[in-house]
Amino acid sequence: MSATPLTAPARLLDALVDRVERATALDAPAEKVVASVRRMIRPGPLKDVLSGTPSAHPAHPPLTAVTVGLFTSASLLDLVRADPAAARRLTGAGLLAAVPTVLSGANDWLSTAQAERRVGLVHAAVNDVAVTLLAFGYLARRRGRHGRGAALGAAGVAALSVGGWLGGHLAFALGVGVDTTAFEHLPADWTDVAAADDVREGEPHPGWADGTALLLTRTGSDIVCLASRCTHRGGALHEGDIADGCVTCPLHGSRFRLTDGSVVTGPAVRPAPVLQVRVVDGRVQVRRDEVRALRTKPVGN
Repeated sequence: MSATPLTAPARLLDALVDRVERATALDAPAEKVVASVRRMIRPGPLKDVLSGTPSAHPAHPPLTAVTVGLFTSASLLDLVRADPAAARRLTGAGLLAAVPTVLSGANDWLSTAQAERRVGLVHAAVNDVAVTLLAFGYLARRRGRHGRGAALGAAGVAALSVGGWLGGHLAFALGVGVDTTAFEHLPADWTDVAAADDVREGEPHPGWADGTALLLTRTGSDIVCLASRCTHRGGALHEGDIADGCVTCPLHGSRFRLTDGSVVTGPAVRPAPVLQVRVVDGRVQVRRDEVRALRTKPVGN
């Protein structure tokens, strides 16, 4: 069946980005950039803030909205030939907002690999071109060359649109920044997962329920259970270390409190799902009171 006028652009865009995803030639330059960014953004409070850990949601998307909104507003003023001074100020504010936006995006990109890293590299490169154009446009505006500044601003916003589409692909098609447990099916009924005597304090014990991996351990006399998949990039928490009432993801070092799944240190931003636990005849049973429809069934009209 041939493509309709509405689906033909989508098929073309998907084919183009697929080539980027498979472009192994991007791996070597990506590794060099990663090494540079890691020297600048180290584990600690700054990294957690750039990740969005304090707000429980990734920091990069809202920062992007602010930055793009400022640049777009300046271009709209240029389009209607209204108040060049205001357009200059909006562009300047956008350049300032671009600093934390770029840093938060670079931080998120550090924990990607393969196709996600390649698309992220191109996404960053396109946005760097856009910000450079807008910066030169700002300088032109400062010198009173408003026509040149407007033209450079329009070119920068056009480039931002391309970068924004790639950013959307990273989030919505490749799942970067999405809670990796969002669609995991957790049992709503009591489900047998382990022998109680096998679960020891300070040791992670794996379990399975409805095909979903679980982490079980003891805190004092109580047995606790978390979904084992790290909400950040899917690391297996049951393979992590347990200390001070927390489990550390073996992939990127996120720490989750065992009693309630809350994030203690990032880069994770979403808590680990916690299951209810009971022991019956020496067997551990778990369940979760689930209200999220996409975890249990498709949503109809």
